[in-house]
Amino acid sequence: MESKGNWIGHAACFCAYLIFAINVIVCKDLTNSHIISPMGLFCLRALGASVLFWIISLFLPKEKVDPRDFWKIFIASMLGLVMTQVSFLFAITMTTPLDTSLYSSITPIFTMFIAAIALKEPITWKKLLGVVVSFAGIIFLILNSVSARAGAATTRPLGIVLCLLNNLSFALYLGIFRPLISKYSVVTFMKWMFLFAMVVALPFTAKELVSLDYGSMPTTYWTELLFIIIFSTFIAYYLIPFGQKRVRPTIISIYSYIQPIVASVVSIWVGMDVLSWQKVVAALSIFVGLYIVNRSPGGSGVEVSS
Repeated sequence: MESKGNWIGHAACFCAYLIFAINVIVCKDLTNSHIISPMGLFCLRALGASVLFWIISLFLPKEKVDPRDFWKIFIASMLGLVMTQVSFLFAITMTTPLDTSLYSSITPIFTMFIAAIALKEPITWKKLLGVVVSFAGIIFLILNSVSARAGAATTRPLGIVLCLLNNLSFALYLGIFRPLISKYSVVTFMKWMFLFAMVVALPFTAKELVSLDYGSMPTTYWTELLFIIIFSTFIAYYLIPFGQKRVRPTIISIYSYIQPIVASVVSIWVGMDVLSWQKVVAALSIFVGLYIVNRSPGGSGVEVSS
């Protein structure tokens, strides 16, 4: 039963990061339209996800949250939602989509050391080797993508800083709050997470959201906005804590290596890039590293909390 739980946890993480990868390109297109600011988009994400999680909670058994845990959930919301998403949404206005996903490769390294400190998760030689092998694949992809992206929009230094802040804040969230996440159901935890995020963001964006001309938004942008709210926020952020109950934090963060691969595939699909042997080698390196980490002692997963 445990192996089945681990398999489901891995599937949840894979799907979540697949959605995140597509989200990079969708958010980039929507923010480039200048119809809505990055902060306004974050507030809509938090508002939409909060409403969806609270509606679903009405049809599930009521779960009481320990009053002493509310401040912990608030901090988790600031790290895992506010800092992570806001830094990401501002970063993509200053970076190319592929660069944004490439810099996410730093997350597993942050997460591995944070989990070792906060959760006493051992850093085995196999786990370290797996992270290094996967990271080598990312570096190889970066070095061999420079010429292909020479004519693309440039990445600004501030965008890189924001990408690193995005990675660090999400790594802290993954590495520190797993015990708290395991204590409650996913819906209960996420409905409070997004409620706190919405309350924090609303004072900064209320004027913009009220004055926004929703009627003049093209159908394409409405489709992108709905994708961001429903898939990139509601579904993906359901899958991440679902996976956290079954898979160790370092393993979860390793799935961020899927993002540059998907970004390359999408770029090829829309005619912005071409398939090369370098990309194939990088992809193989990334997934070999993931396999090594997964095979390390204690790396395959954890017991599902009751």
